[in-house]
Amino acid sequence: MSAIGTPLISTTGPWVLPYRGKVGMACLIVAESAIFTIFVVAYLFYAGKSLTGPTPREVLDPPIFYTVCLMSSSLSIHIAAKLLKRGETTAFMGLWFLTIVLGGLFLYGTGQEWHRLIHEHGLTISTNLFGTTYYSLVGLHGFHVTAGLLMLTIVLLFGVAGRVGPEQSARVEVLSLYWHFVDVVWVVVFTVVYVLAR
Repeated sequence: MSAIGTPLISTTGPWVLPYRGKVGMACLIVAESAIFTIFVVAYLFYAGKSLTGPTPREVLDPPIFYTVCLMSSSLSIHIAAKLLKRGETTAFMGLWFLTIVLGGLFLYGTGQEWHRLIHEHGLTISTNLFGTTYYSLVGLHGFHVTAGLLMLTIVLLFGVAGRVGPEQSARVEVLSLYWHFVDVVWVVVFTVVYVLAR
């Protein structure tokens, strides 16, 4: 209301409700962020408190290549979503597939690391506090990557069937938000596990 009691009129046009898919994804991301925060705090709290080995410094090697793969997938999915919005479905499909490959490489790297830790160093989830918190935190992230890859693959299959076009660009963008979230979480997990608490 203005000083003389008449309502103020917006010069930017009427306010429109945001797309419900984005609102839903934002709510999911907030909830998932809270869960990851708990796991990160637990990892930091118990860092260095294991009574027996192995310790992070003895067995962890930063997965630089696989991290680059995951970070690159954020760029490929972002460009793919923009291409779909412009109606360039063939280019969209190529970059969408590349995103799946990059995410799959990251997941493969996580599996390789776990195999090495278990079989070469005897580190399991029940070995010590480090094993428990490491597998819980990295495993939680790996679960989210797996869920994201399943969703991306479903979209790819629909695309191959010719059922993905510019009219689905808003939904694809919502899914890309989830993938960006997974990538940002990995930056935090990588920093905590392989830099700060090592």
